[in-house]
Order: sequence, then C-alpha cells, then structure tokens
Amino acid sequence: MTTPEPTPEPRPETDSGPTSGPTPEPASADRVFRSSFGIAGGVFLLLLAGVFTGDAVLRGEGRTPWLALAGLIIAVPMVIALTLRPVVRANEDRLRIRNPFRTIELPWSSVADLRAGYSSEVFTHAGATYQLWSVPVSLRQRKKAARKAMRAAQDDPHGRTSVTADVRDSASRTAPSDQVVADLREMAERYAGRPGAQGEPQVRWAYELLAPAAAGLLLLVILLATG
Repeated sequence: MTTPEPTPEPRPETDSGPTSGPTPEPASADRVFRSSFGIAGGVFLLLLAGVFTGDAVLRGEGRTPWLALAGLIIAVPMVIALTLRPVVRANEDRLRIRNPFRTIELPWSSVADLRAGYSSEVFTHAGATYQLWSVPVSLRQRKKAARKAMRAAQDDPHGRTSVTADVRDSASRTAPSDQVVADLREMAERYAGRPGAQGEPQVRWAYELLAPAAAGLLLLVILLATG
C-alpha cells in the first residue's frame, strides 16, 4: 500500500504589469510665510482684551460683566482671525493660503501668476484672485530697496545694476514681500507639471471663528435690547 503524495497548493499568480500607486508625497517640508509683527500685535491685543474684561467682570455692576463677556466673545475670534491665523504654506504640490476667514488650497497647476502691487495676490487660470494676508506689502521697504538699487547703479560705471526695480527681478528687489512673491512664482513655474500638483482650487470658510463671533454678537444684541 502506497501513501499518496501531497498535492502542492496553487500559488497566486502575480501581475507584472504596471500598477497605479498613490500620488507621491512632497519630498521637502512646507515653506511657511507669516508676519511676525501680526503675531506680536495679536498676542498684545488678546492680553489687553483679557485685562479689560477681567476688570469689568470683577468690578463691574449690573449688566457690565455680561456686556464685557459678550464683547470678549466677539473680539477674541476677530483678533485671532486678523493677526494670528493668516499664514501661507507652500510645498512641491500646492500653495495653501490661510486668510482671516477662508483657507484656500491651490495646486500649482491652477496658479496662473503671483504679483505684489499694493497687496500680495495670486491669480488662478479660472480667473479667481486671492490675497495673501500673511505677506503684507510695505511701500516704505520697497522705496528703501529702490534707493539701494539706485545707489548701486551710480557706483557701477558699466551699468550692470538696473535702476528700475522689477517685481520679477529678485536681484533688484530686496523688499521682503516682493522676495516672497518671487519665490512663490518660481515654485509655481517649477512644480506645475508634477503629478501631485494637479487639481482644482479648494476653498473652506473658517466657521470655527465665524460661529463664536456670531454667537457673541447675538448675545450682545440681546443684552442691549433687554437693557
């Protein structure tokens, strides 16, 4: 009597053809642009509002503490939105703009141009325009940069330095806002063809700030109406 040999288990066939994997993540970390003066001003205003509200709550009489609290509920989201919240983040795939009440994500393929006039703005191929709140334009710094370029031109007998300051020329523009816009424009031109940089713009409202401010305003109206 012979023992039957074990039948080998079938092995699953592997497909050696091309597979569609996930979109590659950006190789470099985000570049962050925000205003240090805005952050300092926001912290100062929040501390000031806290001191005044605390004084009104502890020493106020009648409806004064409630009015102070309602004002604080309105003021805190507004101060955060206008000073601490604005930031611009950029990586190899997209430009993310966090303005006071909206967050805009722009894949580089959707960006048509960036300019710094009286404000820093980004333009999309669809015709939309978004302002970069965290990159404020300083005319004083721009004039200072132009004066430096003019002095350099006067000291250059061969005329190698341009007197006119063009936003697209990062060498002749040393104002911080103009340099940031030039860097972002260079990133848009370089990464627009990446697979991860394709897509449509996305806009999201900051309801986490709008809702508390609206609640504080409603409370203030009720207190004033019933007073």
